[in-house]
Amino acid sequence: MPYVKFAEIVLSIPLNKKFHYSIPLSCINQIGIGKRVKVPFRGRTIIGYCVGLTDVSGIKEIKDIIQVIDAKPIFTPQLLAISKWMADFYFCGWGEALETFLPFAVRNSFHAKTVNVVRLSKDEGFVKEALTSLKKKAPRQGKALEILLKGEEMTVSELSRVSGCNLQGIYRLRERDLVSLRKKPADDTPLFAGRHLPKTDHLMPTKEQERAIVFIKTRLREGKYRTVLLRGVTGSGKTEIYLQAISETIALGRKAIVLVPEISLTPQTIERFRSRFDKISVLHSSLTEKQRYNQWWEIKNGNADIVIGARSALFAPLDNLGLIVIDEEHENTFKQDSTPRYNARDLSLVRAQYENAVVVLGSATPSLESYHNAGLGKYDYVTLKSRIGDNPLPRVQIVDMRGEIQRGKRQSCISRYLELNMKKCLAQKGQIILFLNRRGFSSFVNCRRCGFVLMCKKCDISLTYHKKQDVVICHYCYHEASVPKECPECKNPGINFFAFGTEKIEEEIKAKFPSYRLLRMDSDTMRGNNAHEKALSAFKRGDIDILLGTQMIAKGLDFPNVTLVGVLSADTIIHLPDFRASERTFQLLSQVAGRTGRGSQEGLVIIQTFNPEHYSIIFAASHDYDGFAKKELEYRKQLYYPPYGRLARIVLRGKREEDVKERSIELAEKLKDTIKLYKNTVEILGPSPAPVTRVKDNYRWHIVVKAINIEYLQQVLTSIKDEPRISKKVQTVIDVDAYMML
Repeated sequence: MPYVKFAEIVLSIPLNKKFHYSIPLSCINQIGIGKRVKVPFRGRTIIGYCVGLTDVSGIKEIKDIIQVIDAKPIFTPQLLAISKWMADFYFCGWGEALETFLPFAVRNSFHAKTVNVVRLSKDEGFVKEALTSLKKKAPRQGKALEILLKGEEMTVSELSRVSGCNLQGIYRLRERDLVSLRKKPADDTPLFAGRHLPKTDHLMPTKEQERAIVFIKTRLREGKYRTVLLRGVTGSGKTEIYLQAISETIALGRKAIVLVPEISLTPQTIERFRSRFDKISVLHSSLTEKQRYNQWWEIKNGNADIVIGARSALFAPLDNLGLIVIDEEHENTFKQDSTPRYNARDLSLVRAQYENAVVVLGSATPSLESYHNAGLGKYDYVTLKSRIGDNPLPRVQIVDMRGEIQRGKRQSCISRYLELNMKKCLAQKGQIILFLNRRGFSSFVNCRRCGFVLMCKKCDISLTYHKKQDVVICHYCYHEASVPKECPECKNPGINFFAFGTEKIEEEIKAKFPSYRLLRMDSDTMRGNNAHEKALSAFKRGDIDILLGTQMIAKGLDFPNVTLVGVLSADTIIHLPDFRASERTFQLLSQVAGRTGRGSQEGLVIIQTFNPEHYSIIFAASHDYDGFAKKELEYRKQLYYPPYGRLARIVLRGKREEDVKERSIELAEKLKDTIKLYKNTVEILGPSPAPVTRVKDNYRWHIVVKAINIEYLQQVLTSIKDEPRISKKVQTVIDVDAYMML
């Protein structure tokens, strides 16, 4: 092999470019594409990633690589290609994208003390044949084999202690290829230690499930990239379809990734999958650094067939990936809210194309983008219209909270109807879930008497109150208006800024139901390792009567004894200044409604709202996804919002509002000059103060770029890709396919 002079290195900085470094003779036999290296950069030593080798460089003074970190490439060619696509599409540095693929503990070379562990290297039948001879010739070695036949693996010292076989005897077993030795962290507690689950067989599928299973298995056997949208009502058995599809994937000699949108879903998902399969690894943020490090290397070393986790599990270093399952694919938690701002659902399709894998997108309420793509024939489409056992979908009752106000219940968050049904449910030993979404910015200007909400006439988006300016602003067309002194609809002088939270409701429930056990699940209470798992396990055991929570309890959970679900306010999302507000409202109401009626008893859902006439609430109450999708898509098409167009959001932030405003205007003018070439196919909205104007002492302004297709959007954004993202005064963030506009 000829001597290669230079390595192409990318760094975790906001620049999408490759740097050339010389390869010293000491590194020439170590360097390789996909490996990490230490390099000098701006007076310090940092870690970079080798993405290429070359004999040519136009740089006059090139520094040497200091050290090659990895003995073997840490990234496969497929993962390198995906990370490059990710950097180009989401306008981040290639090194920033690659760093996302590695848990922090792996990036920083976390090291633990190691011990040797020993396990059988042959199948049980072969070992038993050898054991007959060893019992006579080397009884202590035979004793060691007998012990290993009873379990998976042991440390060498522990095996030696209980069997009496010394280290030399264990090495002789290895020479005969009866056992193998490997190193693992000395103080590592296995992730699933003490959690022994009885193995289960595949369940007998319904006719709808069988049709879906056969369809997906056929796609898997083709060995080509395909995307399947699996739409099934809540309780229709989508998980069983995932399990049988994964079983087929493993039978074909391939591997699978399963993504769930919430950490709270992970324990139940893992339990179901571990009851069917053995070689499972988990990647999510609730693991300790040590556990993440160990799990990642287990996957990298080929010891996992299935990886389960939140969005970052998409980057698991699996070889021969055959299937990616995205459960609850509509969830915006699959969208990363820091650089690189990728969407794991969309990126899963990219990875599947590079790996010739099948993607299954599962949901009871698919995103309108996925639904639209299925309608165009870009995705295969399979539906499950019935629940398992033909259990009916829950009955849904809408409570008009305007009537509660008129009856003098101004201070209560729980209507009389909901309170009455809570008493009935608890008396019958049923369990209750109460849901309130407080994610994001939720204040809106609302008449508590008639339900009127101040809306932008042009954009059909709620106006947001800005206290500093004492005005309401539309954050799409940036129309401003003063706050009315009375309701424009009913002339009531008591117009309000509406909001309430789970902590206030917790106090009210305890006062009304002091003898029943209440658990609150939100970001304030669910802290620490295994907090979600402990809380949900307690609820599943029946230790909790009432579960009060935010979005983390709204989806994917299966508790047969839940017979009542109360949605305390359907209005906290519906009037957010975001074009997806109606879609999110419909999805959340449908998902949380699906938590009840999953057992032998009929379920009841009570939705409290000041806007009972809103179409998203009406369609959710009647379980009519198709009706909602048709109506919402009509609105989207008129304004070229996704899926009929594409958009990006540019957010600028800094300590001084004057600096942020000035920079926003400069950037917007540059974009407006660029779009002159596109003849009304691209639109620039803004700049304007962001709905949440100040965060962590930083002022925020934003610009929205709308285009009729992704090609035009990317071309326009490319015109500012070389603009400095970080300066001393203002930081600039480009969010392609933005999911949150706040």
